[in-house]
Amino acid sequence: MDDKIRRGAPGRGDDRAGPAGRGQNRVMSSTAVATPALRLAVIGAGPVGLALALDAAQRLPEADVSVFDARPLARDVSADPRTLALSLGSVQWLQRLGAWPTEGVQPILEVNVSQQPPSAPPLFAALFGEPEVRIAALDEAVPMLGAVLSYGRIVAALQAAWLAAEAAQLQRLHTRFGTPVGAIKPVAGGVEVDAGIAERFDLAVVAEGGVFADQARKAIRRDYRQCAWVGTVQLAPGAPRGVAYERFTRHGPAALLPLADGRASLVWCVRTDEGDGNDDPVAELNDAQRLAVLNTIFPAATTPLASITPLKRFALGLNAERTLVDGRTVRIGNAAQTLHPVAGQGLNLGLRDAAELVNGLRRGADLDATLRRLEWQRAPDRWALIATTDFLARSFTWALPGAGAARGLGLAALQALPRLKSAIARQMMFGRR
Repeated sequence: MDDKIRRGAPGRGDDRAGPAGRGQNRVMSSTAVATPALRLAVIGAGPVGLALALDAAQRLPEADVSVFDARPLARDVSADPRTLALSLGSVQWLQRLGAWPTEGVQPILEVNVSQQPPSAPPLFAALFGEPEVRIAALDEAVPMLGAVLSYGRIVAALQAAWLAAEAAQLQRLHTRFGTPVGAIKPVAGGVEVDAGIAERFDLAVVAEGGVFADQARKAIRRDYRQCAWVGTVQLAPGAPRGVAYERFTRHGPAALLPLADGRASLVWCVRTDEGDGNDDPVAELNDAQRLAVLNTIFPAATTPLASITPLKRFALGLNAERTLVDGRTVRIGNAAQTLHPVAGQGLNLGLRDAAELVNGLRRGADLDATLRRLEWQRAPDRWALIATTDFLARSFTWALPGAGAARGLGLAALQALPRLKSAIARQMMFGRR
């Protein structure tokens, strides 16, 4: 093994496939560059990890940044079809980073939240109609509320921007793909990252998450005994473009996120412990039956849905750390908290954590004080979202009489209070400030 790597100088494996030096094993001597002001390890090259690394590369010009990920760099991630919904604040940040895709993006122009009848007392429904909340970009004086795109598109754009930045600054930016991290150990004044070779860093940021069912248990964990069925549907001809729908049903929430090609991404959450022997009301249905049920769930503006792809099933739960910071290790994104998708805000929360971490590091204050401040500053946004999604997720399992009616009345009241509705819209777009 190269002696320079043994001393901790940044190196790469032979699978390097960046814009400069494909397939080359380039090792920079530690004597060739000045001692960096900060050695930062980013573990996980998903959207949150790559966005953090790219922002640090741009706004921390004296930092040495290494990105670790188990997947080989040569693996094409652009075709990953998983759907992401990004808030306006996330879109604007990625645009400033120069990592926003130019194709395959569908702006969200309106959000419609409603409840499947019966959702309110009959007299109320007769007088005021079906309870719903409509939030429109036009009413909030913004170009969009957010955007929908595939996981592959956003990761490919971020990765391309990171590799371009690395090619221009090889002395301080390093890609360690195909290099799984086996352990992170605290040491005096930093951490030791073991990825086959133990290296010391001032700070390690863990952004590897995974789905709820595959995660190790964190400090706060709740199995909602619900699952999400995800796939895509073809919207009815003439259905409004750019509208995201969330529908509350007695089994759980269902959402349609608009896609750029006239289809919509489906997230259909159902209970798996009905207590009547039916562990999952969707599992035994074929595609035609699932489509028929969905056409009874969503409002008339979206139906009839024309077709449906085969659906994939994911268990749902809350799995969260009590703190983001543990010594010189910070966890963000799904590594810090995995939430129920009822609000569609988990990724946006992770991106806000990443942006605020770089903001704190940019001030150049004492690192430990910066991390303590980050914990304190991020707590209101983080815990408000955890509490909200946990409350909504558990409310679908309550057998209390009138629980559905209470949700319906709440939606109607929110629609009738434009200032409160606008305040909630701003929080969903930009987080709690």
